[in-house]
Amino acid sequence: MKVPFFRPAIGEAEIAEVVNSLKSGWLTTGPKTAQFEADFARFIGGGVQAVAVNSATAALHLALESINIGPGDEVICPTLTFTATAEVVRYLGADPVFVDCDAVTANISVETIEAAITPKTKAIMPVHFGGLPCDMPAILSLANRHGIMVIDDAAHALPTLCNGHRIGASGAKATAFSFYANKTMTTGEGGMLVTADPDIAARARTMRLHGINRDVFDRFSSVEAPWQYDVVAPGFKCNMTDIAASLGLHQLKRVEAFAAERTVQAERYLQAFASLPLILPARAQPQDSHAWHLFVVRLRDDAPLSRNAFITAMQAAGIGTSVHYLPLHMMTYWSKLYGLEPSDFPNAQGFFGRCVSIPLFQGMTADEQGYVIDTIANLLG
Repeated sequence: MKVPFFRPAIGEAEIAEVVNSLKSGWLTTGPKTAQFEADFARFIGGGVQAVAVNSATAALHLALESINIGPGDEVICPTLTFTATAEVVRYLGADPVFVDCDAVTANISVETIEAAITPKTKAIMPVHFGGLPCDMPAILSLANRHGIMVIDDAAHALPTLCNGHRIGASGAKATAFSFYANKTMTTGEGGMLVTADPDIAARARTMRLHGINRDVFDRFSSVEAPWQYDVVAPGFKCNMTDIAASLGLHQLKRVEAFAAERTVQAERYLQAFASLPLILPARAQPQDSHAWHLFVVRLRDDAPLSRNAFITAMQAAGIGTSVHYLPLHMMTYWSKLYGLEPSDFPNAQGFFGRCVSIPLFQGMTADEQGYVIDTIANLLG
């Protein structure tokens, strides 16, 4: 048997909606994107607005730009994340300040954040690693005390709950979601900026399409001078297409069912691996929920295989795996630019040396998961 690391769950409704878009003659940002934004904002709740873009990277970039992050500013972010979290800070000429992860949750912690705050700190960017929420109440309390904004990287965290609220409506100034192919719902490529601040939403809508002061659908559907618009800023080109939104409209309807399915799979793994020489991912607190975008195990010192040997054996058995992540302090660009050393980040360094992400995705069959479990038990038992 072969089990991929991930396989998207695309249904007939998504396919039909894409075909409808192709036949409609409206392919770029238009009515379906607007509907997807409205549906997504309603799903998150809390009176937020949603701005659809072509990636979570773009959403993070627009969020930081909208709060005037620029040269001389510092933004605190974890080293255990994908490079997009930090690169958007550099887009704007500011500096990311990397902090270590918590040894248990792999998330950023209040203690590491507080130690990194300086007079230049303008924002904090928590990342909900694997779908497990950070301690947002504590982070927001710390940020408020210091007059710092929180921009939430929720690329892993749909439909995560934190303290009873969905991530995106849990108090951050703005939140970025990802709809990349392997996320908990997908538009192929795509992302969403969510905010309860109307000024941030308005700025993001303008900057996502060249700094033009009218949305493309508004311009071309208006009966009053549809050709007339103004450029009010040197914007970017990161709008979502209606083809992508067609997928999103139906994936969003299924995202809670997807999450329930992933939770069942995660619990099955947690029970099956309880006696193996593995450090298992943390469960969510009772008032929270886990999106289970990733299921990351760590091989203990008493495991019969090294991490790399384990990955090779899984590959030989036809099972896809990945590593999340090579920490940013180990990447050439970031380490050279800021003089970062592994000893500065002992938890993330130790996590990386042991971690393997194993298959967990909506649509994975019981036979497929059973094969993964049996293979790991044979390798490590």
